[in-house]
Amino acid sequence: MKYKLAYTHRASRDIRKLEENVKKRIGKALKKYEEEPLKYASKLTDPALGTYRFKIGDYRVIFDIESEEIVVLRIGHRKDIYRKL
Repeated sequence: MKYKLAYTHRASRDIRKLEENVKKRIGKALKKYEEEPLKYASKLTDPALGTYRFKIGDYRVIFDIESEEIVVLRIGHRKDIYRKL
């Protein structure tokens, strides 16, 4: 089953702040993960941030799965993503 990607307003702002080459790498990875997101995801221990994360190099994509959508909550560098809310 293929999931659809949905971005929160906060995730859209996070994406705009990234460098162009990082945007492309994350976009390519997310397209690949649409088929089987849980195969590539790790469950987060703190449910306040989100339910799952993808690791894409030094960047993390925090997301939830709602019915047939991958709802991207946050995108950021690994050193900062878990500190910001």
